[in-house]
Amino acid sequence: MRLLSQWLNDAHMQQRGTGQAQAPNQPPAADQGGSAAIDVAHLVKVYKTTRAVDDISFRIARGSITGLLGGNGAGKTTTIAMIMGLVLPTSGRVSVLGAKIPEQRYDVLGRMNFESPYVDMPMRLTVRQNLTIFGRLYAVQQLRERIDQLAADLDLKEFLDRSNGKLSAGQKTRVALAKALINEPDLLLLDEPTASLDPDTADWVRQHLETYRKTHNATILLASHNMLEVERLCDRVIIMKRGKIQDDDSPEAIMARYNRDTLEEVFLDVARGRVREETP
Repeated sequence: MRLLSQWLNDAHMQQRGTGQAQAPNQPPAADQGGSAAIDVAHLVKVYKTTRAVDDISFRIARGSITGLLGGNGAGKTTTIAMIMGLVLPTSGRVSVLGAKIPEQRYDVLGRMNFESPYVDMPMRLTVRQNLTIFGRLYAVQQLRERIDQLAADLDLKEFLDRSNGKLSAGQKTRVALAKALINEPDLLLLDEPTASLDPDTADWVRQHLETYRKTHNATILLASHNMLEVERLCDRVIIMKRGKIQDDDSPEAIMARYNRDTLEEVFLDVARGRVREETP
């Protein structure tokens, strides 16, 4: 929570420094046409004697949805924190939307956002008040209209003026997604976006994410333990274990390579150290 608050404060300071909100989808000077949304090269993070991330490299294309998978302690959260500029790498390089992270993160903070149902917003504030605060942090123009649009898109109208502490877990998840979309980001980092949702609402949220990605040409990096969700949403899957990348391909190619019918079976193979079964 402290790191997320720091990140949001940095986004706010970026907007204050410019004196105005950055126009939606307006690339900064550091952005290069055709560059990857995320470019990670030989990234390493060491905490004392633990290598949380161990020399990983990948590039994520703009407009794509990529799943970042792995068991607890695989290095997913640390990787995302370094992409966001919250954690300094021990070595290696991170570029986001054409900007070097963390050196140029102020150029792109306003074009990114993060969502996790495990990070609570202030409980005493209403949903509308919370969204207003986050919208102001991102200097969102026509903020009242933007909140009304998100309330309609994500079915928040019924409890828009209810305090966050009185919401169900599923309602909080939808509010967290609204917060993540408040600035219409080009890059969306999601951590278990449909946790605590019933199957019908979860399916509806996935549809909204797919629609947002298509209409905004947005890039989504999705960390999830819901393998069916990853199979449905993701063009590509990166599997991590003990800080290293174990596999990186489309869901269909990975399942075929392990001779498995589902990503869940592949996940269990990787987690339990089974030798993958090559397709004859």
